[in-house]
Amino acid sequence: MLTVRGLCKRFPGEPPRVLIADLDLDIAAAEFIAVMGESGAGKSTLLNLIAGLERADSGSIVLDGAELTAMTDEQRSIHRRRHFGFVFQAFHLLPYFDLADNVALPLLLNGSTHEDARHRAEALLQRVALAGRSRAKPRELSGGEMQRVAIARALVHRPQMILADEPTGNLDAGHAREVLALLRECAAQDRTACILVTHSQVAAHAADRVYTLGAGRLRPDSAP
Repeated sequence: MLTVRGLCKRFPGEPPRVLIADLDLDIAAAEFIAVMGESGAGKSTLLNLIAGLERADSGSIVLDGAELTAMTDEQRSIHRRRHFGFVFQAFHLLPYFDLADNVALPLLLNGSTHEDARHRAEALLQRVALAGRSRAKPRELSGGEMQRVAIARALVHRPQMILADEPTGNLDAGHAREVLALLRECAAQDRTACILVTHSQVAAHAADRVYTLGAGRLRPDSAP
């Protein structure tokens, strides 16, 4: 599903700061991996590079045969909307939209009608145990419920890959386990690959494989 080869990212300075250095990674469809590492190690930068939100200095990123590193900015933007789903620590739900419209947003950006997008969104809300809440606003939900909405939004357009950046960082241990189990279950059902960036050993144990990012490279850890 995803092949990364020789990925490098430097930031200006004297000397330049090398955040990602000759990094390789392979992920299969439906595989769930976790990336750990100290703050500032480049975990979020790695996700941004894979998603095409930042340009690599060198190397290649290929998602299901499409080479992102060879695309223009516009091509990467279109590809990102169609093929990636995102889950963030801070949820990033739109406060004045109801839950169904929040979940439907990726479909609307990809050209679906509002009626079709809401229908699909309501089905996803049912799947994440929020049936009957489609007209609620985010302020009416707990943190765990908001993250379930974010998972539904990430999956609604059937992406090939989900990128999850500290998705349990604002949740207590119980809700964190619940959200991770749901994310893993939903991704497996849809054959969607997932990269989870986390500081949490508990969160990392939800993954098939665990890596530590340090000195610009990924080091495989013991199987969780």
